[in-house]
Amino acid sequence: MNRWLVYQRERFPLLAHAPLVAAFSFSAVSFSALLRGPEAVPTWRGFLVAFVTSLLSFLQLRIADEFKDFEEDSTFRPYRPVPRGLVTLRELGWIGVGAAIVQLALACWLEPTLVIFLLLTWAYLALMSQEFFAREWLKARPLTYLWSHMLIMPLIDLYATACDWRLVQEEIPRGLFWFLVISFFNGVVIEFGRKIRAPEDEENGVPTYTALWGARRAVMAWLTALALTAVSATVAASLIGFTIPILLVLGFLLVRAVLISRSFLRQPMRRHTRMFEMHSGIWTLCMYLALGGLPMVWRLVR
Repeated sequence: MNRWLVYQRERFPLLAHAPLVAAFSFSAVSFSALLRGPEAVPTWRGFLVAFVTSLLSFLQLRIADEFKDFEEDSTFRPYRPVPRGLVTLRELGWIGVGAAIVQLALACWLEPTLVIFLLLTWAYLALMSQEFFAREWLKARPLTYLWSHMLIMPLIDLYATACDWRLVQEEIPRGLFWFLVISFFNGVVIEFGRKIRAPEDEENGVPTYTALWGARRAVMAWLTALALTAVSATVAASLIGFTIPILLVLGFLLVRAVLISRSFLRQPMRRHTRMFEMHSGIWTLCMYLALGGLPMVWRLVR
């Protein structure tokens, strides 16, 4: 058991992931209900299934990465749990299968038509795990690699929102598209944020955006992703009458992102690079809470 605690701490830290996924899930079902009408409220069952299924989906993404990156990790990152023999790919594969069984059981329990959305997510995950059968072509095109892999985020989000609107046998709420766009750009923000590094942290064989594009371009890409997310969130918030609060929250976080970027570009040190990943997580957490969670809580307490 201890080795699995070590694995989750290193590769899938639940203390970091669970709160973010909980906010994501609650926001997804809440935003869907907010779009459905002034009296609509998500159920606890919908939130539970959205949360557990989403958390397991992100675990499956991590497991898929372990498989597709095994050769590179063995060559360039032998300190990681799988190459150093802490756990095996076979064991991880069985955990992925077990997670799928739990997801399927929850979908059937809540609303059997959810299985369609689950299968869609699994199919895209399977293609991702094979690098869409174009590994070398994608590796040579970092932006294409990024957006093609980030499309899994709206699919996970679509399932999470369906735990609300499918439960009441309704069609996709009008305006939900913008929430899916937000999930895509939030994924891009996190991906950029975790791959901006100081020169002393760059590793041979690890394709970071600072190594590929240089510090300035990598930072500008991160800021651009934040801005695009903010624009999408503002449009989404206008659909539920929550524009001012989202502008205040995101405005503050954008200013802080600019300050982090300036500090890094002036003096690219390790303590600055950690701020990119941390701020990306804070941004995503606050974004989802302000867009779905807080408006729903406000509706319930009024």
